[in-house]
Amino acid sequence: MVRRLTRAAAHSDAQLIEEAAALAEGWAVLMDLMGGVVCSAPHTAGPEGVRAAAHPQLHPHLTIRKMTGAALVVGPGTAAPASRIDLIARTTVDLLRMRARVRRAEETHHAEQRLHTAVLHLLLSGQPHLATNVLGGAAFTHATVFRLTGQSVHAAYQAHWRTAQPSVSPSDPRTLVCVEGNELVVVALHGNGTDRHSARPLAARIADRHQLAGGFSDPLPLDMVATAWAEAGNARHGARAGRLTSATVLGSRGLLRVIPAHRLTSWSAAILRPLDREQRRTLEAYLRSGSAQAAASVLDVSEGTVRTRLRGIGTLLVAELDDPTVQAQLLLAVRAPAAPSQITSSTSLVPNPLLPTDLLTPEHAHRWASALLEPLDQPLRIALRCWLQHRGRTAPAASELSLSRSTLTDWMSKCGRALSLDLSSATVRAELHLAAETIATPDDIPALLPRRGGRTYRGRRPY
Repeated sequence: MVRRLTRAAAHSDAQLIEEAAALAEGWAVLMDLMGGVVCSAPHTAGPEGVRAAAHPQLHPHLTIRKMTGAALVVGPGTAAPASRIDLIARTTVDLLRMRARVRRAEETHHAEQRLHTAVLHLLLSGQPHLATNVLGGAAFTHATVFRLTGQSVHAAYQAHWRTAQPSVSPSDPRTLVCVEGNELVVVALHGNGTDRHSARPLAARIADRHQLAGGFSDPLPLDMVATAWAEAGNARHGARAGRLTSATVLGSRGLLRVIPAHRLTSWSAAILRPLDREQRRTLEAYLRSGSAQAAASVLDVSEGTVRTRLRGIGTLLVAELDDPTVQAQLLLAVRAPAAPSQITSSTSLVPNPLLPTDLLTPEHAHRWASALLEPLDQPLRIALRCWLQHRGRTAPAASELSLSRSTLTDWMSKCGRALSLDLSSATVRAELHLAAETIATPDDIPALLPRRGGRTYRGRRPY
């Protein structure tokens, strides 16, 4: 009898009431406290059940069980013993309570999923303060965005919810999880340099299990989530099914892994010490986006305002912000983990060596740069170095190299494939620039590219 009731409860309240009536060999009615019939078996039993619940003393032969917000009335058949009816009523009420708890949990689950999507949209629209207010004023400063796509996005979405049980409640706002279009989106919220990769292992397992192609961004400030979104999307385009790819794809080759963290932290703090919070935000937006126009969109100010701020920042840092080496060094500084507040000294950027000895010894820096650029032959290395000196602009670099723009574009594609790197990433370009300049020799100049007939490349083809 209990098994039959449980099987019925797995389908619906109505089927459970029908089963209870059948086992009681009579009728059963479920109603709410306002006297409305929720379901009854048979349908004609509804009015009698309502009258019995309103005046139980007048219906002693009926079994009435009350619960939160509702009541169950069971009318037994003439042959049904009282103990059997009591068991039916108690079991049915317990199953109804269980179903109510499940419904409340599902409603909470769906409400929280909608809240995740709303917070993501606030971050993407450049409103981090509203987003953090929704999160209960949580003290998170940075976010890492994961974007995954494939045939099983919705199954992966549910699996991620079951595994991570994410929440945006004030007590533990760690991760946002939602579906945007045909993508599973995960946004890990954290401080600068803390828990930045805590969501990565789970996202990688989800990608592998459901054969999704995914990409993830560098950790970025909350007001730059739109940039992180674009970075993750670029990385996802180059990912294979079942794999999670970084926006920079540098991994263990990246300077944040190569340079000891304490050295990088101290150096970064000393470099950026003259800047206040707004100036650091402006500088990071400019360096990561690659132009004042793109930074203006991220910061929601005019391009002229960005350029005015950059002139002031250049004065404070005693640096020429248009110089590609200065940009590469500053991008490394803004990406460094947060420094302790007790660091009060300041220093200036130095053009030589490109990687200050405070970070790496000249020998170590040369080994790092040589290993990073080892897949490139000299012609490609010369072309890449020139292109990076022009901050990734093809037209002026092609002019200096005396190559057509299509030829240089083709060469840069070869460089990207040989290095397994996305050259559209500002972070990748910055580190490659530092590497190329670190190992450059007097022969690594455009004038020494072998050529014939002006623009024709001569010698071994750079494939």
